[in-house]
Amino acid sequence: MRRPWNMINSPIYSLSTASNEGVNMNICTYVTAISMKPKMYTVAIDYKSKTYENLIQSDTAVLQILSTDNIKMVRPLGKKSGLKYDKANYLKKKDALDLWQNYPILKNIAACLFLKKYKSDNLNSDHELFHFHALKYKTFSEGNVLMFQDLIEQKIIL
Repeated sequence: MRRPWNMINSPIYSLSTASNEGVNMNICTYVTAISMKPKMYTVAIDYKSKTYENLIQSDTAVLQILSTDNIKMVRPLGKKSGLKYDKANYLKKKDALDLWQNYPILKNIAACLFLKKYKSDNLNSDHELFHFHALKYKTFSEGNVLMFQDLIEQKIIL
C-alpha cells in the first residue's frame, strides 16, 4: 500500500538556481501555488542541497515544469547532490540546456516561471519553505507534463 504523500499525482518540477560556480538544478516535488494575485509559489528545499546554498545567496530562480521528454533527467538531477556532482557540466555534455530570460533551463520542458524570493520559513525539519513571487512565465507544451505517477510507473520512485 502506498504512503499517503505518494497517492497524489502532481507535476514534477525542477528548480534552476545559479551561483558563481554555475547553474544547479534539482527535482522538486513539494511545490504549490499559494496566491493568484499576486501569483506566488512555495517550494520546499532540502537544507543539505546546493539549491539551498544558492537560494540563500540569490533572490531569483526558475521553476520548470518538466515534460515527459525530461524523464531521463530526473535521476541525475534528483538523486545526485549538486554539492558533490557538477550538474551544470553534466547538462552541458548532454546538450540539455536552453536559455530563457537569460537563465539556464532544460530543453523540452512544459513550462517555466521566473521567481523572485519573497521570504523563507525554517520549519525545524529537513526542508525550508521558500516563498516566491512569479514575475514571468512561459508555457511551451501543455499536453505532456511529467507527473508523479509517471515516476512511480518507471520505478524512479517506489
